[in-house]
Amino acid sequence: MLSTSPRHQEDSHVRSRRTHRAAPTPTGPLSKIDYSERIPNNVNLAGDRRLQRALESWQPKFLDWWKTLGPSLPTRDVYLRTAVAVGRDGWAHFDHVPMEEYRWGIFLAEQDPDRKVAFGKHKGEPAWQEVPGEYRAELMRLITVQGDTEPASVEQQRILGNTAPSLYDLRNLFQVNVEEGRHLWAMVYLLQATLAARAARRQSSSSSEIPATRFTSHPRRFNEATTDWLQFFMFTYFTDRDGKYQLGTLKESAFDPLARTCEFMLKEEAHHMFVGTTGVQRTVERTAQVMSEHAGQDGFEHGVIPLDVIQKYLNFQYSVSMDLFGSEQSTNVAAYYTGGLKGRWQETRRKDDHELKEATYSVRLVKDGKIVEETVPALTALNLDLRDEYVADCENGVRRWNQELEDAGLSERLTLPHEGFNRKVGNFSSHRISPDGRVLTESDWAENESNWLPTDSDRERVAA
Repeated sequence: MLSTSPRHQEDSHVRSRRTHRAAPTPTGPLSKIDYSERIPNNVNLAGDRRLQRALESWQPKFLDWWKTLGPSLPTRDVYLRTAVAVGRDGWAHFDHVPMEEYRWGIFLAEQDPDRKVAFGKHKGEPAWQEVPGEYRAELMRLITVQGDTEPASVEQQRILGNTAPSLYDLRNLFQVNVEEGRHLWAMVYLLQATLAARAARRQSSSSSEIPATRFTSHPRRFNEATTDWLQFFMFTYFTDRDGKYQLGTLKESAFDPLARTCEFMLKEEAHHMFVGTTGVQRTVERTAQVMSEHAGQDGFEHGVIPLDVIQKYLNFQYSVSMDLFGSEQSTNVAAYYTGGLKGRWQETRRKDDHELKEATYSVRLVKDGKIVEETVPALTALNLDLRDEYVADCENGVRRWNQELEDAGLSERLTLPHEGFNRKVGNFSSHRISPDGRVLTESDWAENESNWLPTDSDRERVAA
C-alpha cells in the first residue's frame, strides 16, 4: 500500500455570435463534482442522456487501454489527489484509492458569465458557449492534437514503477499518470459534447481507441522512450512545462468550455512540473555531495550520476521539448489567433492592441553559416513568442539546481543549450548547432555528439 503524504506543489501561475447548434453547456458556477455518476463531473452530464451514453460506452475502451498500457506495477491503494470540487478548497482532495478504481472525471473551472474574448478580430465580444460553425474544424484539430498528447506519457512511463527510488517517487509517478489520463477525458468530452457534429464524434471515437502506434509514430517525437528516473524527472520538468504553455494559450480561447477545461488542467499540470523540478534537484544535490567528497572520481562508482551525464540528459529533453512548439513562423497559428481560438501566454496582461496587425517580432535563423536575426510579422511568430516564454521559465529551474552546486562549493554549472541545438523542427532543423551556439559541420557534430547527448552506455549506467 502506498501512503506517503503530499508535499508543497509548484505554483501553476494560473488563476453574441450566431452559431450552429451544439450540445447545451451549463451556465453559472458548478463547483461541486458529482461522484454518484459512473463518470464524476461538474458539467451536469446526467442532463444530457445522449452525451452520457456516448461517454459511458467509451469508458470501457479507456479502462482497457489503462490496464494494457498504464502502470505495470500491481498496486492496492495509492495516496492520490482526486478533485471533489473545482474551487480553491476542493480540487486537491487526497485519499487512498485503488488504482483500478480511480474515478477519472470531467471537470471545468468555474464559469465567468461576463467573460469577453480578449484578442483577435472578435475581441470584446462575449465568450462563446457554442462553437461558431466557421471554426468547428479548426477547434476539432486543436482539441484532438491536445488529446493525442495526454496518453503518450502514461505509455512511456508504464514500467518506471518497478525501479522507483522511493515510495514518495512512486506515489508521484502514479499521480502524474492518472492525471494525464483525466486530461484525455477532458478532451474527449469537449469533442463529444460541444463539437457534436457527426465528424466530431468520429474523431472522438478514433481517439478513444488509443492504439500504441498512434503515439509512438507521432511526428513531433513526443513519445521518446523513458528509460530511467532521471529522464522521467527531465520529462516532467521540460516536456510537461511545454504542456503548461500550450494549455496556457488554449486557456485564453474565445471558446469558453475549452478555456475552462484548460484552466483546470493547469492546476494539475503544476504538480507534474514540481515532480521534475525537485527530482532533478535531489539528483544534483546528491551528485554535488559526492563530487565534494571524491573529487575527480567517477560518480557512477560512488552510486551517483555524474554531472556531465546529467547535463546530457538536460540537453536532450530540452531540445526535443523545444520541437513541440512547432516552427518559429506559422500561418496556421496566426489564423488561430486572429479567429480567437488560441491566444498568447497571459494574453490579458499584454500591453498591446491584442490584434497584432502591425506588430513585429525577431526570429533567429542560420544564413551563410551564421546565426542571424530577422524581423517578421508578430502574428506569424506566435510559436516563437510562446517558446521564448517557456525558455525564460526553464532558466528558473536551472538556477535552482545550480544553487545546489554553489552551496557544495563547486565551480561546475548546468546550462540550457542553445535554441538551435539538436533540433528536428523549425529554422535550425537542417543545421548542426553546438550547445554554445556555434554552427557546425557534420563531421564536427559526429565527433562531439556523444559528449552532448546521452549514449546507450550512459542510459544503461543511469538505469542501473
